[in-house]
Amino acid sequence: MIIPLNRLIKYSDNVYTLTNAMIKRATQIHLAGDEELEANKGKVVSTAIKQILTEKVRYRLES
Repeated sequence: MIIPLNRLIKYSDNVYTLTNAMIKRATQIHLAGDEELEANKGKVVSTAIKQILTEKVRYRLES
């Protein structure tokens, strides 16, 4: 499975922030591509979710 459900279930921080990070990452992948995209059969959103939850890509809030 592409999405690590165990990490998603255990996530305890702000879900709104997590969702925004995933949306922004999915947009980046769509525009620029990613090496994992082919392995995930072109599933942009699933790839973004996996990268955020496994901390391959980190995000932070900006004021």
